[in-house]
Amino acid sequence: MEAFLYEKLEDQKVRCNLCCHRCLIMDGKRGICHVRENRSGRLDTLVFGKIVARSVDPIEKKPIFHLAPGSLSYSIAACGCNFKCRFCQNADIAQMPSDQKGMIVGQACLPEDIIDDAIINGCKSIAYTYTEPTVFFEFAYETAKLAKKKGIKNIFVTNGYMTPEALEMISPYLDAANVDLKAFSNDFYQNYCQAKLEPVKATLKQMKALGILVEVTTLLIPGLNDDPDELKQLAAFIAEDLGVETPWHISRFHPTYKMTDRSITPVNAILQARKTGLEAGLRYVYSGNIHGESGEDTVCYHCGNILIKRHGYHILDNRITDGYCPFCRTPIDGIDL
Repeated sequence: MEAFLYEKLEDQKVRCNLCCHRCLIMDGKRGICHVRENRSGRLDTLVFGKIVARSVDPIEKKPIFHLAPGSLSYSIAACGCNFKCRFCQNADIAQMPSDQKGMIVGQACLPEDIIDDAIINGCKSIAYTYTEPTVFFEFAYETAKLAKKKGIKNIFVTNGYMTPEALEMISPYLDAANVDLKAFSNDFYQNYCQAKLEPVKATLKQMKALGILVEVTTLLIPGLNDDPDELKQLAAFIAEDLGVETPWHISRFHPTYKMTDRSITPVNAILQARKTGLEAGLRYVYSGNIHGESGEDTVCYHCGNILIKRHGYHILDNRITDGYCPFCRTPIDGIDL
């Protein structure tokens, strides 16, 4: 299938304008994501309708805590990614094309099939996740349009590296996004992801301006992105540029893929980072991958009462009433709370 968002250049070259790498691709070659190929001056997507993973998940697993908490999200992915994160937690499918000499696999599937399956399974949303949804943008776009017509919400779980043009195109159908803000250092992005920080910051601000519900996730890696001053800057960016209502999820790192030389993130480091977020004025700061901590709960930022009690991905109690705290009538930020 012909790809979206590219321009034809001389000598059968093309410029892909889907993500911020804006790859210049020669005839017969692929972009950084390894799933978009120049075929005689036409850029084709190689993953349209090739679904490598699908599952019915709690929406909290994305993690999305402020859209229909406790609901199910139909989650899909195609293989490929436009980042090369050394700590990739889904490398077997995200890095497959780059690690396996261009290999692309996936079950043949139509957007209509995804919608039908989501409805059968009682899902209130479709999450484009596990790998980077930008690289299977065409399939996500066509599916999201159909989902919107059926009253199903759409969620991107993304590294935030799509171009402004791509985000503008999907925005009428995109209800929410969880964006990985992997660090607040350009050196980190260059050395460990082969990308840049500034385009991610720009995407986050554009999402907020477009009215998309944004939640941010940072995987805290010991010795790499856990400097207290850097975390203060990151929390301040969320509070000041995105808004204090923006949820921040701080997740615990486990050694994997090409980064097995680091230890698991200490629990205290996660708790300290959460404290940093709260001190920056953020209303909702969550700790991830350390089940049993109160940092999973949604708390009223005005009166301090627990509104949603969680254990892992499960809701134990949801006291929010018509979007308000039942104790002090403060409005709680989110969709379908």
